[in-house]
Amino acid sequence: MKHRGRHRRRRRGRALRAALAGTALALTAAATLISTSQATDADDPGALKPLTAPAETAPLRLTEHEVPRDWLDRLSSRMGRPVGVGAVLADPDGALRDAEDCPADDRRALPVEPAATRAYCWTGTDGWRSGAVTTSGDADDDGRWGEHRVILSGWSHEGRPARDGTATAERGLARVAFVDAGDPAGLRYTWALLAVPVDGGRDYRGLGSPVSGMVWYQDKLLVTAGRGEDSALYVYDVDRVLRATVDGMPVGRVPGGWSAAGARYVLPAVASYRPAGADAPRPGGISLDRSTAPDSLVAHEAVPGDHDGPTRLWRYAFSDAPRRTGLLATGPLSRAHPVEAYETELTDVRSVLSHRSGWYLGRMTGTPDERGSLWRQDGEGARPIRCGADETHRCWSGRTASLSHWQETGEVWSQSGRMLFALPLASVDRSLD
Repeated sequence: MKHRGRHRRRRRGRALRAALAGTALALTAAATLISTSQATDADDPGALKPLTAPAETAPLRLTEHEVPRDWLDRLSSRMGRPVGVGAVLADPDGALRDAEDCPADDRRALPVEPAATRAYCWTGTDGWRSGAVTTSGDADDDGRWGEHRVILSGWSHEGRPARDGTATAERGLARVAFVDAGDPAGLRYTWALLAVPVDGGRDYRGLGSPVSGMVWYQDKLLVTAGRGEDSALYVYDVDRVLRATVDGMPVGRVPGGWSAAGARYVLPAVASYRPAGADAPRPGGISLDRSTAPDSLVAHEAVPGDHDGPTRLWRYAFSDAPRRTGLLATGPLSRAHPVEAYETELTDVRSVLSHRSGWYLGRMTGTPDERGSLWRQDGEGARPIRCGADETHRCWSGRTASLSHWQETGEVWSQSGRMLFALPLASVDRSLD
C-alpha cells in the first residue's frame, strides 16, 4: 500500500509539472504576439540612486501607535480567549485546487518566465481581489510556525453594488486566509477578518482598505493599507486571533454576539505605523529581507497610476528588544527611521523584494489584463526578465502586489488573480537578461 501511494504521488507530481509546463509554453507563445512597442515598455532605469540627505530620508520616518493593552484585553474578555495559528488551521473553510485542476483562464495569470514550479487556485472568492502574500518562512528562519508550514494570503473586497443600489456589507473590507501548507498536495485555508478595535475595546470595525503588502515576522503580521483614515502600516498579533460567534454579514458587536462579515475568525490590530507628515510617502508593497543584520522590512512607495517617477525604495530595521518581538526598531518619540533609501527610475512599481545586494521590482503598466515585468536593480544597473521571440519585458504575472522569499526553501511566493504560486529565486536570477 505504501508503494502504490508513493507511485500515485509521483504520477500526480508528474501531471502537475506537465500542466505547469504546458501553461508556460502557451503563455510563452502568447508573449511572442506582443508588439515591439509593448516589448520596450520601459527604458533602462539604470542604477539605484542612494538617498542620504536628511531632507530626503526624514519624510520616510514612521511613528508607532500602540493600541492600549486594556483595549485588547477588554475585547478578548468579551469575545473569548484568543487562539493561535494552530487552532485556526485545524478549522478550515476550504481547500485550494492544484494547478492541473484550475481553469485555463485562471492559469493565464501565471508568469511566462520563469515558470511557476508550484501553483494553486482559489474558489469561492467572487467579489474579492487577491493581494499580498507572506509565509512562515518570513515568521521564523526554520520555515515553520510551531509544527506548521503556513502561507498567509491577503484579500480585499471590491464592493459590488447590491440590487437595490446600496453597497454590500463586505464592501472595502480586508481579510487574510491562513493556509495550511504542510501537505503540498492538499492546501487548506481558514478566513480571518482584519479588524481595528474601537470604543475602548468594546467593539471592532473592519479594516476598510485594500491590502497592498504583508510581512509575517515573529509573532506579528504587518499589513499596508492605503485608503482614507485607514492609510497606515498595521500590526496584528497572530497569537491574538479571536472567534466570531455569530454567522452574519455585519462587522463587530451584534445582538447575540460578534460577527465578522462571514468569517469565523477576527484578527484585531495591536499597533500601527503612520507617516510623520501629511505629505510623506506611504509604503506600498513590503517584504522581509533576512540577508541583512538585523532582519529588515523593505518597502516601495505607493504612488498613483499616473505617477511619472522616480519611485522611492527604503528599509527599516526590526527591533531586537525581547519585549518588542516583530516590531520595528524605534528611537525617541516612537519613530522608526529608514536605515537605507534609494530612488529608482522605474514607474508603476507594484511589488518589492530585497535579497543581498539586489532589489527585485515588479512593474505593471497598461490594462489589468496585460502582463507585468520583473526587474533586478542594484547600485550597478538594472536587468529585466525577457521572454518570447521578440524578448519582451512582459513576462511576469499581472497585478501582483507581493513578493515573499521563503529563505528555507529558496522559493518566492506571490499571487495574481485566483492563482497562488511559487518559483525558485534562483530561477529568477537565471532568467535575467
